[in-house]
Amino acid sequence: MTAIEKPTVIIIGRPNVGKSTLFNRLVGKKLALVDDQPGVTRDRRMGDAEIAGLEFTVVDTAGWEDEDPNSLPGRMRKQTEVSLEGADAALFVVDARAGLTPLDEEIGRWLRGQDVPVVLVCNKAEGKAAEPGILESYSLGLGEPLGVSAEHGEGIADLFGGLWPIIGAKSEAAEAAEQLKAEADEEDLSGPLKLAIVGRPNAGKSTLINRLLGEDRLLTGPEAGITRDSIAVDWEWFDPKANEQREIRLIDTAGMRKRAKVTEKLEKLSVADAKRAVDFAEVVVLLLDATKGLEHQDLKIAAHALEEGRALMVAINKWDIAENASSLFNGIREALNEGLSQVRGVPLFAVSAKTGKGLDTMLSAAFEIREAWSRRVPTAALNRWFDDALAANPPPAPGGRRIKLRYITQASVRPPRFVVFGTRLDDLPKSYERYLVNGIRAKLGFDAVPVRVVLKSPKNPYDSNRGGGGKFSGGEGRD
Repeated sequence: MTAIEKPTVIIIGRPNVGKSTLFNRLVGKKLALVDDQPGVTRDRRMGDAEIAGLEFTVVDTAGWEDEDPNSLPGRMRKQTEVSLEGADAALFVVDARAGLTPLDEEIGRWLRGQDVPVVLVCNKAEGKAAEPGILESYSLGLGEPLGVSAEHGEGIADLFGGLWPIIGAKSEAAEAAEQLKAEADEEDLSGPLKLAIVGRPNAGKSTLINRLLGEDRLLTGPEAGITRDSIAVDWEWFDPKANEQREIRLIDTAGMRKRAKVTEKLEKLSVADAKRAVDFAEVVVLLLDATKGLEHQDLKIAAHALEEGRALMVAINKWDIAENASSLFNGIREALNEGLSQVRGVPLFAVSAKTGKGLDTMLSAAFEIREAWSRRVPTAALNRWFDDALAANPPPAPGGRRIKLRYITQASVRPPRFVVFGTRLDDLPKSYERYLVNGIRAKLGFDAVPVRVVLKSPKNPYDSNRGGGGKFSGGEGRD
């Protein structure tokens, strides 16, 4: 089926009004550099954004400056003009505290002549000092301004009301198409298991793959950082547990060092390549060095894999030379449970790339965790569990008003994504969301698989004829 793209929303405004801060707020990550100095953003930057279940692609642009077209600021302005082509909506950002400037008025005139619908955003609107600027912005002739504070997160939900009439239908269509594609793909487990081996430099990733293949396919040595590219190797492995040949695509990656140590340009590219390998994998094996234990950088690598929704396993390599093995294993298990609280019980294995110890067990488990990662729970069984969970621990009633959770459905797989419908969901405590996520894992066979849960109202508060928005939980990042 033909893919339907998410709607595109472009952020436009003069320099230093908080466009990049708003961009970061919408995508939920600090992807764009932010500073008081004008002109920090020079290129267009895109990200996936979501407000109360309304999903779209947001584009951050360079500040609009009144300069010679051949100068750097002039070329940056041209980039902004070009980026408006094909956009579904524009967020025109002004500084509510500074009030309108001649450049704001020039941008407003230009936007009024375009075909793209505009939502006027008065940023830095916290406090009474911003009120005159908000009132003044009515003169731009772009409709009612929305007062927000991108830095503090105030008023962001109000953007839903401004954007929904413009892009709501397209966003829903894209989400529905994505769900249908996931449903069509979810049962296909016949292809090779895409298995990425990641970890810090010199943990033994290439040595482990050579051991699995039975040949010196990849260059190894005592020097850290020999592998610089992600290398995919197609291979057949005999699974003694299933008593059959199984196809695997092994992906060896560059070692991921702490950012402060990534100084060479080539190594920066290698780390980026390793992260891309995680994105395309189904199961990720984080390889640790038994002589060094678990370090903070290992947890960052594991968290990245989980944020991307990949199934994660951890293997402790060089087990043949490990000291105090039992204490080391239990210590790493405890540290993983504490450091990756969003997914407790990540499968942990002791292996040796040198002797081959534990490798068959690890690979067999990788196929099992991929199956769980791809599992769909029948709706009837899912709602039986849901009813039992609510009966055992009913939602709270803050202020004496009940929070009603009506039903649950599984929207997609890889990773499993569930949608809970109800009312007054904004008041549902995070602790209760964790209760639901933990119950899904424990009772429905997902164990250590990253699970995503979205809370949605059955009706949109801005339009009685459309489905509503919601919020996300589960600890693995936004969908």
